[in-house]
Amino acid sequence: MQTPRNIQSIGNEVAIAWSDGAESFIRHDLLRRASPSASTQGEHDVFGNKYGGESKADYSGVRVLGWQQVGNYAIRFDFSDGHGSGLYTYDYLRKLGELPPV
Repeated sequence: MQTPRNIQSIGNEVAIAWSDGAESFIRHDLLRRASPSASTQGEHDVFGNKYGGESKADYSGVRVLGWQQVGNYAIRFDFSDGHGSGLYTYDYLRKLGELPPV
């Protein structure tokens, strides 16, 4: 697992320099839309039924205000819309950084 060496907010993107020398640039709105939190993605019961989750698709005005490292495996971002409960694992952040721009 690669780990972030440096994280910075540059314009409307979060820039991550990884321990293997790779770099990821992930837009703030994409990070917010991709939040792995139950409040954004919903929760599933043992029968596979989904409960909750947000249907809002436009996060174009949402900004990353800050972040905190969680253990040695994830980052929690604070967003301008008050959201801050998603834990983005390092592997998940790498995958988000590899997505083509939308």
